[in-house]
Amino acid sequence: MSFGLWKETLALAEDYLYLCCTSQRPAPPPPSESAAAMRRLAQDMEMQHQASFLSLTQTFLRKCGPYPCSSLKMVMKELVGDGHLNWGRVVSLFTFTGVLARQLLEQKDMKPGLDLGKEQELGQGPGHCRLLAETIANFLGTENKDWLLENDGWEGFCKFSRRTREVSQDSSMRKALFAAAGVGLAGLTFLLVR
Repeated sequence: MSFGLWKETLALAEDYLYLCCTSQRPAPPPPSESAAAMRRLAQDMEMQHQASFLSLTQTFLRKCGPYPCSSLKMVMKELVGDGHLNWGRVVSLFTFTGVLARQLLEQKDMKPGLDLGKEQELGQGPGHCRLLAETIANFLGTENKDWLLENDGWEGFCKFSRRTREVSQDSSMRKALFAAAGVGLAGLTFLLVR
């Protein structure tokens, strides 16, 4: 079950990160209900906190050194170091990593003379989305697989997403669900500015 959970997490992360880095419109259909839900919730979160995510990724890139995936893994571990992983924090991690992937792609475009070996070391180039997706999959699908299983895996995430969809855009319930996700954003802010 855990390898299947890892593969499902990887597919979900790859779908979202490639969506963040592609200009293909219309976007290809999501490969699963959980991928569609992640696209919707993470894009909503990014729109609500766009300036914050951009600032956080820029701070992260200044501090991470040449290995963004290693630094991202440390941020993820710190973010749930209090033992309180929840779907809101998961959405925050996907959103942050999507913005990070886009920033890495933009850096690559500004430095077209980088050779492929150097790009891979920096987490840039064609494989940077895959490396970031593997970082998410390792963190959620391996290191936190017990939490995922206790929360019904990605089907549990779909249930969480359906609850957010069932409430109206203006309701206090929707705001409360996104406030839970905002805890992840606040945690990222704290981790990156200290």
